[in-house]
Amino acid sequence: MQAQPEASHYIDGAPAEDTAGERIEVIHPANGEVIAVVHAATPALIDRALDAASRAQADWAALRPVERGRILARAAALIRERNHELSVLETLDTGKPIQETLVADAASGADALEYFAGFAPTVAGQTIPQGRDFAYTLREPHGVCAGIGAWNYPMQIACWKAAPALAFGNAMVFKPSDLTPLSALKLAGILTEAGLPAGLFNVLQGAGTVGAALATDARVAKLSLTGSVPTGQKVYAAAAQGIRAVTMELGGKSPLIVFDDADLEDAVSGAILGNFYSAGQVCSNGTRVFVQRPLRDAFLARLAERTRAIRLGDPLDPETQMGPLASAAQMEKVLRHIEAARAEGARLVTGGARHGTTGCFVEPTIFADVTDDMEIAREEVFGPVMAVLDFDSEDEVLARANATPYGLSAGVFTRDLTRAHRMAAGLQAGTCWINAYNLTPLEMPFGGVKMSGVGRENGHAALEHYTRIKSVYVGMGPVDAPY
Repeated sequence: MQAQPEASHYIDGAPAEDTAGERIEVIHPANGEVIAVVHAATPALIDRALDAASRAQADWAALRPVERGRILARAAALIRERNHELSVLETLDTGKPIQETLVADAASGADALEYFAGFAPTVAGQTIPQGRDFAYTLREPHGVCAGIGAWNYPMQIACWKAAPALAFGNAMVFKPSDLTPLSALKLAGILTEAGLPAGLFNVLQGAGTVGAALATDARVAKLSLTGSVPTGQKVYAAAAQGIRAVTMELGGKSPLIVFDDADLEDAVSGAILGNFYSAGQVCSNGTRVFVQRPLRDAFLARLAERTRAIRLGDPLDPETQMGPLASAAQMEKVLRHIEAARAEGARLVTGGARHGTTGCFVEPTIFADVTDDMEIAREEVFGPVMAVLDFDSEDEVLARANATPYGLSAGVFTRDLTRAHRMAAGLQAGTCWINAYNLTPLEMPFGGVKMSGVGRENGHAALEHYTRIKSVYVGMGPVDAPY
C-alpha cells in the first residue's frame, strides 16, 4: 500500500525536492504502515516558494476575474473526474472511511473552486457621491497568502483557502499538516493542469518551524490557519509582528441542545453526526450534548442502540462507517480523556476503550451524568467521545452553553421554531444549526468567535478576508486651501 508522491513539495509550477529536510513518514493509521515519505522544507525551498508566489501574483491579479474563474472551474471539473482516486488517497492519509471521503473531501474542494470561480467576476467597488466631487473604492488582493492546514480535512482545507485566495487575485503558499501531506500535492498538480500559471499555488511540507517561517516572512501579506487553539495563539502572535491580515479557524467545545419536544430520531442523528463522523475529528463537533431532563432517558437509550451498531473497520471497505483516529498520539490523547471522565464520575453508557489491537481505533463512546466542571465538558477531545449533560430550563442551558472560552458552533433541536431562533440569537458561536448539525455549504460563512477564531471562510464573507479596500477621492474642481 504505497502513495509515494513524485516529490515532497510543489514550487513554481513543478514538483520540488530537497532531501536535506527532516524526514517525515506518512503512516496509514488503520494498520501503522508507512505509505510515503516526504521531507520538510528547507529554508532555501521556503525562499524559492515565496519568491515564486511574489513574482507570479501581479500578473495574475491583472487578469480579468472571469479568466481566473475559468481556470478554477477547470480544476474543479478535474477534481470531480478523479474524485475516487483522490478519495482513496485521503483515506490512506487520514484513515477516514472511503464512504466519507467520497462525499466530504475532494468533492467539497471542487465545490469551493467552482463557487469562487463564479463569485470572482461579480466583485466590484462602490461609487460614493460627494457633491461636486466623488470617491470610489477598489477591491484589491493582499498579494501573497500563506495557508496552514489541519490533518482532519486536508484536501478540503487546502481548497477552502486556495479557492478564494486565487479567485480574488492572490498567490498562495500552502503548508499541509505534517500528518497528512499528500493530497495538497495532488491539488497543486491539478491546478497547473487546469492552466494556473506557475508560482501561484505552492506546497511546502513541514511542521511548526515551516509554519513559523511563513507567518513571519515579509513577503506574506495574509495568513490563514486551520488548527488548534494553542497553535492559533502562536501563529496569530507571530503574524501580528508584521501586522498581517489573518484568518484563524480554531477548535471548540460546542454545545448541542436537545429540548424535550424535539424529534427523537432527528436529535439522535444530529448528536451522532456531531460526535462520531470522521471518528469525532471535526472542529465544529457538538461534543457537549445538553438534553432536557424529560427526554433524557429515551434519548440515551436510542443513542446507545444506534451507536453500538456503528461499524468500525478497514476504512477502504465501503461498508465501514468509522475508521481510526489520525495518529497513535491522537488515539492516546483520546483514551486519556476517557479515563479522566471515568475518574471524575461520568457514567459510561457505551464504548470507552480501544477497538482491536491494530491501528488507531477507539470505540464510539458516550458518557452520561456529565457535569460542567468535568474535563470532558471543558476540553476539546477531538475523538469519538460524547458528553451528555442534563438541563431543565431554556435560560439555564443557554447560560451553561455559553460558559466556555470557545465559540465555534452550536446546535438546537426543537419543534418550537420561535424558541429555536431565540436560542440561535443568544448562543455565542460563529455557526448555529437548527434541527441539523455540521452542514457547511460553501455559500455559508464558517468561523468562530471568542477563542475559536477570527475571520470567516466561504460565502460572501470570504471576500472581506482575501481582499483589501482602497479608497480613491476624485476632486472635480479647484482646490480650496485656507492658507
